[in-house]
Amino acid sequence: MATTVVNRFKRNRAAEAERNQGQSLRGHRLVVRYIVLTVVLFVLLGPLLLPLLAAFKAPGEPVFGNGATLFPQHWSLEAFFVLFEKTHVFKSIGNSLFVCALTVISFTSLSAVGGYMLSRKGWRGRSFFTLVVTSAMIFPFETLMLALFNQVAALGLYGSLIGVWLPVMLGPFQVLLMRAAFLGVPDEIEDAALIDGAGEFTRFWHIFLPQVKGALTVVGLTSFIYAWSDFLWPLMILPSQEKQTMMVSLSSLKNSITGTNYQLVLAGAITALIPVLLIFMFAQKYFFRGIEEGGVKF
Repeated sequence: MATTVVNRFKRNRAAEAERNQGQSLRGHRLVVRYIVLTVVLFVLLGPLLLPLLAAFKAPGEPVFGNGATLFPQHWSLEAFFVLFEKTHVFKSIGNSLFVCALTVISFTSLSAVGGYMLSRKGWRGRSFFTLVVTSAMIFPFETLMLALFNQVAALGLYGSLIGVWLPVMLGPFQVLLMRAAFLGVPDEIEDAALIDGAGEFTRFWHIFLPQVKGALTVVGLTSFIYAWSDFLWPLMILPSQEKQTMMVSLSSLKNSITGTNYQLVLAGAITALIPVLLIFMFAQKYFFRGIEEGGVKF
């Protein structure tokens, strides 16, 4: 009996030692994994972030060429003060936010309706219209912009922010993403709603939309980033500085007749980057959930 107890005790000690060793190995692997991820992060983001440090250099400190250093020798916010005091950056930010708000509203609402329509069974032409929407992704914007420019000018919207938003109020990719998300909703949920007597709008608004909130968040994020970073179309439509968006204003800073102040341009680039980073930080959980929802039957 005593021998059995001793053997059992030894086995328990050996098993505990193996568990501790396994946890130690897992801990070492986790440390190595985070080190590798950190190195990859610096490799990927270093070329993007390090040049932005030049925005914090003091006036007169070289940005490129002889005497330039990677990190500022004297940290300064002078470039940001000049940016906000002597340029139209606040007006440009407001213009961009106005266009972004219209774009997010139109993208989310129209893509939800279009995706829901293309995902419903039992009506003729569904496959044909899905093919039409898919084929719209083939043509680059540059092949259509002259025709769109003529249409906007004919409508009297040249030089207005509505003219920037109207031709790009909906994207085919977002419609297909919402279609895939709606296809991922189980048929049993719709069948139960039909048994309860729910109409088409009730099923869309109260049954399907709550199931695809993640995909709708992806549509909102991508449409905001698209509208915020768009440069070519606003450049064609907005000749006035008072109506310029943020990206067009950054270009005007670079192409100033007094020469290029790279510290000022980089300060504007950091300012333009902040809204996108903030929105993605707060919505990243829903963003990745929406990617999963939209990728189920894409």
